[in-house]
Amino acid sequence: MSIQRSFKLGLIVNPYAGMGGPLGQKGSDLLASKTDARDDNRAAARGLRCLKMLAESGLAIEVLGFDGLMAGALAKEAGLPFQSVGRPQNTLRSYPEDTENAAARLKAEPVDLILFIGGDGTARDVCRGVGEHFPVLGLPAGVKMHSGVYAISPESATEIILGLINGELVELAQREVRDIDEAAFTSGAVRSRYFAEMLVPALGGFLQNVKIAGRESEELVLTDIADYLLEEMTGDCLYLIGPGSTTEAIMDRMGLRNTLLGFDAVLAGELLDSDVDAAAIANIVDQHHGPVKVVITLIGGQGHILGRGNQQLTPALIRRIGRDNFMIVASKGKISALAARPLLVDSNDPKLDKEWEGFIPVITGYRDTILYPVGLGHELRSEHSHE
Repeated sequence: MSIQRSFKLGLIVNPYAGMGGPLGQKGSDLLASKTDARDDNRAAARGLRCLKMLAESGLAIEVLGFDGLMAGALAKEAGLPFQSVGRPQNTLRSYPEDTENAAARLKAEPVDLILFIGGDGTARDVCRGVGEHFPVLGLPAGVKMHSGVYAISPESATEIILGLINGELVELAQREVRDIDEAAFTSGAVRSRYFAEMLVPALGGFLQNVKIAGRESEELVLTDIADYLLEEMTGDCLYLIGPGSTTEAIMDRMGLRNTLLGFDAVLAGELLDSDVDAAAIANIVDQHHGPVKVVITLIGGQGHILGRGNQQLTPALIRRIGRDNFMIVASKGKISALAARPLLVDSNDPKLDKEWEGFIPVITGYRDTILYPVGLGHELRSEHSHE
């Protein structure tokens, strides 16, 4: 049974979230000091998907937040009632302090839940504003998302919020806020660092896990995967090697310099270009008249293969290259750690995400390939069928 009063949803949008991905940057934190926020930003597009579904539910929901791009514009576009609790320092910019201040004001209202849209930097700012014991939910839109406070997609965030409103038994759990360890990254290691914890509603399989980092004892398996790919590579094919320690092993085996958090273009065993952004990838593909393959891995513990850390691959590029030309590489240990959860695609294009559902080959060793499901549909239908 639905609650009778309006559900008060606090909303915080980081309008810069994800803008660094297509540019090949490792985050978007510095863009606020250089670039005015845009109406057509990635965070707004993803937030609108969620808010429109909430509006279509017909339930009594009121959105509270800062005026403009940080909340008000999005709520009004979705057709939800909006109450202003303030405004950012600059109507064309949004800074970390604005996120922190918005979070603190929403907590003081108080609202029933704060939905924030951004990446790990946004999560840290929200945490500074509300502390560890106020309910929040992250909607992923950033470049870096190692934290466990995020729903796995805008649709999943909607399911969690509707579950709360409809009185389902939604567990509240402490989840880690993490961000890239900058000191480790400068030393050539991609490792997330614990920052704090926040209280997050968890419903079914709609909440992503904390990213698992590190090679542990998988070096030999990675070498086998690399050896197999080297045998399969042809001289006329352009290879776009994505981020991650698994793909790093492939580059190491070829004796080529690797970009830990970016894409490298390889042709005929030579490094054609490194750390390429979306525009550079499109240009390279335009100039290459042979086949194109993309080599990517999954994020350990989460299962994302697209939409997390590899946003240089825009929906247009993913479609252009084609699903069959993606080579997914991962150890069986990494696959087993998913505990039968599917691989995930969150490209910011729901139709494209749907097109990727089904089974996909995953290279797990030397001449060793398995079929593994992509997409939430089957798993989540199974869960709800037992309710």
